[in-house]
Order: sequence, then structure tokens, then C-alpha cells
Amino acid sequence: VQLQASGGGLVQTGDSLTLSCAASGFTLDYYAVGWSRQAPGKEREGVSCISSYDDSIDYTDSVKGRFTTSRDNANNTVYLQMNSLKPEDTAVYYCAADYWVSCTAVVGSWDPLTQNYDMDYWGKGTLVTVSS
Repeated sequence: VQLQASGGGLVQTGDSLTLSCAASGFTLDYYAVGWSRQAPGKEREGVSCISSYDDSIDYTDSVKGRFTTSRDNANNTVYLQMNSLKPEDTAVYYCAADYWVSCTAVVGSWDPLTQNYDMDYWGKGTLVTVSS
């Protein structure tokens, strides 16, 4: 059972990048999938979440209109399409999956002690660097 995030890299301001979160050993469609990021010296921040119930999607305000999350069930993958990237988007991006929950539950799973969301599976982070 594994969740793998990939697709990070070095881009310039205004460029686009697509991150992938691929699952193996379980069916990702049954899971809510959240993307979060952590910039150097900052707390982890939730970026987006796609629900397992109805594929409704929530975005944090700073990425609304620029980032898009989608599922590809044929490839057991969730994508994070990032457009109009800004230097403040620079961070390590993580994907995580939680079985059959809403995004409200995902947000509510935030643990201030661990500074993390309580999710079933986590992928290793992928670094996104946006140069100015």
C-alpha cells in the first residue's frame, strides 16, 4: 500500500505545473484526497481536498482560481494542476488520503500538536520552487 506524490520542480513565476498523487494497493476513488504544503519555516497549510462522497472540492483562498484538483480513476491518481504560480507557492507539497470521508472531516482532522492532518495514507513530499 503506497501513496506517491510527484511532479514537483523549479519553475518561474506565472508558469504551470501538475502534481500527481498515485495510489497503489488500494482504490483511491474511495478516499478523500488532500493536498497540503509546507514552506521553509512555516506551518503546513492545506491546499485542496477532493471528497470521497461526491468529488466536491475545496481550495484554500490563496489558490482559488489558480489550482485545480481532479481524479483519474483509471490511473488511480489525483492531480493538482497549478497555474499562474507565484513565489509564495514555493513549498514541499504532500498528498494524503483518508477513507470515505468528507473534506470537512479532513479539515477537522488537523492536529495542532503534530501540526498535521490525521489521514490514513501519506505520500512523500514533492518540492515545488517558483522563482521570481
